[in-house]
Amino acid sequence: MTSFRPAPAWLADAIFYQIYPQSFADSDGDGIGDFAGIAEHLDHLAWLGVNTVWLNPCFVSPFRDAGYDVADYLKVAPRYGTEDDLAKLVEQAGRRGIRVLLDLVAGHTSDQHPWFTASADDPADHRYIWTPEGRPEGFVASPGSRPGAYLPNFFAFQPALNFGYARQNPAEPWRQPVDAEGPRANREALRTVMDHWLGLGLSGFRVDMAASLVKDDPDKAGTSAIWTELRHWLDRRHPEAVLLSEWGDPEVSVPAGFHTDFFLQFGGPSDGLALRSLWSNGSGTVNTDWDPLDCFFDADGRGSPRPFVEAWRQASTALGGSGFISLPTANHDFSRLNCGPRTAEQLPVAFVFQLTWPTLPAVYYGDEIGMRYVPDLPDTEGSVLGPRYNRAGSRTPMQWDEGPNAGFSTSGHPYLPIDPDPGRPTVAAQRADDTSLLHLVRRLVALRTSAPELGPDGSVEIVHDGYPFVHVRGGRYLVAVNPRRQETSCPLGDLRPGRPLEVRGVDAADGTLTAEAFGYGVFEMAP
Repeated sequence: MTSFRPAPAWLADAIFYQIYPQSFADSDGDGIGDFAGIAEHLDHLAWLGVNTVWLNPCFVSPFRDAGYDVADYLKVAPRYGTEDDLAKLVEQAGRRGIRVLLDLVAGHTSDQHPWFTASADDPADHRYIWTPEGRPEGFVASPGSRPGAYLPNFFAFQPALNFGYARQNPAEPWRQPVDAEGPRANREALRTVMDHWLGLGLSGFRVDMAASLVKDDPDKAGTSAIWTELRHWLDRRHPEAVLLSEWGDPEVSVPAGFHTDFFLQFGGPSDGLALRSLWSNGSGTVNTDWDPLDCFFDADGRGSPRPFVEAWRQASTALGGSGFISLPTANHDFSRLNCGPRTAEQLPVAFVFQLTWPTLPAVYYGDEIGMRYVPDLPDTEGSVLGPRYNRAGSRTPMQWDEGPNAGFSTSGHPYLPIDPDPGRPTVAAQRADDTSLLHLVRRLVALRTSAPELGPDGSVEIVHDGYPFVHVRGGRYLVAVNPRRQETSCPLGDLRPGRPLEVRGVDAADGTLTAEAFGYGVFEMAP
């Protein structure tokens, strides 16, 4: 494993909170969220206990893929405000002990980026991957005077930046080596972009499609080498900054140089099984190529925690102390916890698990109040990826109060429709209710923050790996969760749960733990 500077000390205590900026808070009434809107709600994040925020892309873009089609890496999109507005947001967040990360789209740009429009007319330009003639499978015909075609990275309007090919093929002369002029220029461009925003006071980046740089790179060695080079540069120039990867395979991404990788709905040899085996109940965002499975957090109780635990154990063993794994509640590409048949009463037990497990927790905006995945929305900024995969349902406006548009915006045309459910949760209502999910999440965050044993470095001993799932953290805290609708129990042996810290429907007596439907318990162990 390559030797890197140790991760900044603050990262081990991170409570991530993902903000989809166009849906969080609209300060100017145009229907689209913005930096000033986020700044106006920083007190909510501080009250919740969040200390690290990452924003989806906020750069200049035609927004055909919600900002993941970047047209200028060094300018913010006017719909969010100005660079000064972003700087004010970062400064105001910092005063509340909150760091801000940006989303770095490293593998491709928009086809409207000046780099691409110039490259489409210049056969000598190698910033992108071009065929000199013809149109091989997967390539897109040149839109300019340059003959041939270009390779996209995701949608056709997202041309892949050229970081080279891991393997050469004389029959395909466009396969440049990773040390060719074009790939070298793109690596330098990444440093320039990162340097610019870190100089503004940002604390790092979540990197989109981080595994996609070098092409025909089956073991990701070529892509890993690029991130290793960038990590060494970052360690020297910005030692307090961090890199989070959208990779979904911590055993590869963290040794490559990332401080943290997420368990995702895709990635790694199992194509995201670890995360899906926890949350994915077959509704919301569903890739039809996924093998059907019963998730653990399902009322019918047909799932198992074992796929997740085994993936976590294997990855954490491989990482040692070199980096972290993050467990999200959801993200902008994946269903919210409150999705399909899952009900509000099933959400607390999921948060108890997420906020006590030795991964870095990432809360997707609105999940702290149980916002719902809203089905059947129109394709918005590239949200639809398949017949059952519409990401818009996870991107609806934040629900702040009972006012117009749930307090998100005064516009008559918000970015996406507000959840039409009359019983939709709001921050205001849950702040006023000490028994709400929001208050539980806040208390769990506070408990985790105050107890090192519940952090990523605390030990975990699994007592029962079914329903209920029971484990001990740091030899001090016993945690039990029962995500199914039937009461269930398991033997505790010699374990003696002591002071109850957060308990609903769980009792331990005479060496047996019994958990009611959707029950949970966090106990401080008796000495």
